[in-house]
Amino acid sequence: MAVACAGEKRNRVWRRISFQDKSFQGKQMVQTLRARLLAVALFAAGSGIALAEQPPSPPFSLPAPQPFVWWKSEVFKKDLGLTADQIARIDKIWETARPELRAELTELSRLEDKFSRLLQNDADEANLSRQIDRVETARANANKTRSLMLVQMRKVLTADQRVRLDALHSRWLQDQRPPQAAPAPSTRDSQKKPEE
Repeated sequence: MAVACAGEKRNRVWRRISFQDKSFQGKQMVQTLRARLLAVALFAAGSGIALAEQPPSPPFSLPAPQPFVWWKSEVFKKDLGLTADQIARIDKIWETARPELRAELTELSRLEDKFSRLLQNDADEANLSRQIDRVETARANANKTRSLMLVQMRKVLTADQRVRLDALHSRWLQDQRPPQAAPAPSTRDSQKKPEE
């Protein structure tokens, strides 16, 4: 393992870190493991299930986003040409799947909280691995329930309505995204010398 000492980029001096140094042994592996576990924890905490109901949140946090009930939206109803029968059938699918989805999301939240506590308490890798498996299984179950619900809803629509729904959904997603800032110039570009 080599480390760069202070100095200009082109005049770097490299020195070897001895693996006999007791203060270094294993640090890289532990740091890599912690970085990976932190990445998994952040991914698990940050990922959500679109168009699905979120479990209740603690009073000190922001309210959970409400699900988008597209079949009741005037814009979607008009643009898709939904009939009253289609709206009623889609709503019945939603109301049937909603309790199961809510229970699965609540379980996912509980398991993610337990994983976070294990991570904060520096639990051993075997316990963390088992908890990650539980979290990801719960996430997969919630995604499966949601996906099956969406498949059933799409079956209510005609082929033409499905194409229009996809276009409307894409437009809706673009409208929901915050505007992106212009990319920052790369450090490589700023280090170039002006040509004479």
